[in-house]
Parts: sequence; structure tokens; C-alpha cells
Amino acid sequence: MNPSRILPDLQCSLICEEVRQEINGNFILVGVLGFVRVPQVPITAYKLCVFNRWTSGLGQFTEAVRLVAPDQTTVLRTGQTRFALQDPAHHATNLTLLGQVQFPAAGVYHIEVLVDDVMKIRYPFPVVLAPPTPKTGTPKTQTESPPTDPPPAPDAKP
Repeated sequence: MNPSRILPDLQCSLICEEVRQEINGNFILVGVLGFVRVPQVPITAYKLCVFNRWTSGLGQFTEAVRLVAPDQTTVLRTGQTRFALQDPAHHATNLTLLGQVQFPAAGVYHIEVLVDDVMKIRYPFPVVLAPPTPKTGTPKTQTESPPTDPPPAPDAKP
């Protein structure tokens, strides 16, 4: 008996600043992110890309990507994509663009990736508050005496 549907495996899920595709079909991931360091909150990210690759499945599926707030219940952004795998040896690559994402506070956000309402992965995406260092304008204290001109050589004429 041949199966008519096999739920696929998630081969990878990466958050990037941008994804480009070459003319030959290969992907270039730009700025793969493990966390975001921001100078202040709230702050808005212009664009986040979630790059997912599926394999070992058979049939038609719906992928859902969710960005969940640190409270673990608020879904800030979601995206859905339909895709198909004709053979378990094939793969499908999906890109979800999350635009104008506002991070109201620092903390650990999560990315959830589901296929047909089955969660395949949930991973942390920390937003770290790191304010810029202030420019104080105070001079550095010197611990050594300032350099002096070397004494003239004995045979030098003034």
C-alpha cells in the first residue's frame, strides 16, 4: 500500500534580515539572526525573514509561522504558506516575511513553525536592550608622564 500523505520534516528554520535567490535557484541568506540587540524599546523591525525548508513528506500542506511575545501567549505576527511535496525525496523551501514588527519590550520572543497545525519547532529569539554608551567628553587620565623630545645627539649642531 502506498501512502497518499506523509507529514514532512522541517529540515531548517532560520531568521534572516533578507533572502535572495540566484538565477540558478540557490538561496543567499543575508544576516542570519540569533538575537536582536536594540538601543531602546519599543522599536520596530522593518523586516524579518523566516526561511524554512521541508523534506521527506508527501501531499499538500499549510505552513504557519508565528512570532510570540515574551508573555508566551500574545502572537505578534503570523504568516501562512501552502506548499506541496510530490515525492518524499523532494524538498520545499518557504520564506515568510514579517514586516513592521514592533517589539514593545526587551525579552525572549519565540518563533513557532507549524505544518497543518502540528508544531514542528519553537525556538527563542531574544531582543536585548543595549543602550549606546554615552559620550562623556572627559579626558582620559594619564598614568604615564607625557613623552619628551629625545636629547640631541652629542655631535649635533644647534
